[in-house]
Amino acid sequence: MASERAAPALALRPLAWLDRGLAWFEGILLAAGVLLMAVNTIGNVIGRFVFDQSLYFSEELNQFLIVLITFVGIGYAARQGRHIRMTAIYDALPDRGRKLLMTVICIVTGLTMLALAWYAYSYVASVAASGRVLPALQVPIWWAYVWVPVGFAVTGLQYLMGAVRNLTERDIYLSATTVDSYDDAGEQQV
Repeated sequence: MASERAAPALALRPLAWLDRGLAWFEGILLAAGVLLMAVNTIGNVIGRFVFDQSLYFSEELNQFLIVLITFVGIGYAARQGRHIRMTAIYDALPDRGRKLLMTVICIVTGLTMLALAWYAYSYVASVAASGRVLPALQVPIWWAYVWVPVGFAVTGLQYLMGAVRNLTERDIYLSATTVDSYDDAGEQQV
C-alpha cells in the first residue's frame, strides 16, 4: 500500500486523540468552507444576472472563506503528507540518508511553522485590539485572520509529530501517519 495509517508511536500516543479530533474538525471546516463558498458564489451570480442585484457581502465572505480554507488546509495537507516536495536529492539517497533528510525537513519546517504562527498571532492580536470590522458583514476583522496562526500552529505540530515518528520508527514517514513508499513502477508516491 502506497501510504498507510500505522499505529501511533509510543511517543505520539498522548497526541493521537488530539490529532484525530483535529483531523475531524479540519475535514468539517474544509468541507463546509468549500460548500459555503460555492453556494455564496452561485447565489451572487444568480442575484447579479437574474435580479440585477449582487449580494453585498459576497466578496467579503469569500475572502474570509479563502483564508479559512487555505490555512486549515495546510495542516490537513501536512497530516496527509501531501505538500509539494522537491525530491531529486532525496530520491538519490539511500534509505538511511532519506530518513535523516526527512527528519531534518520535518523539524525545520515544524519550527518554521510555529515561528510563523507566533508572528501571525501577534498580528491578529494587534488587529483585534484595533477594533476594526468588515464593512459589509460588520464582524470583527480578526475573525477572518484567526485561521492564519491556527493553521500555522497545527501544521507545525504535524511536522514535529512526523519528525518524532521518524525518530522512533523504522520506516520513513512523510507525516506522522503516512509512510514514504514507491509503487511497483518505481515511481515515488506523493
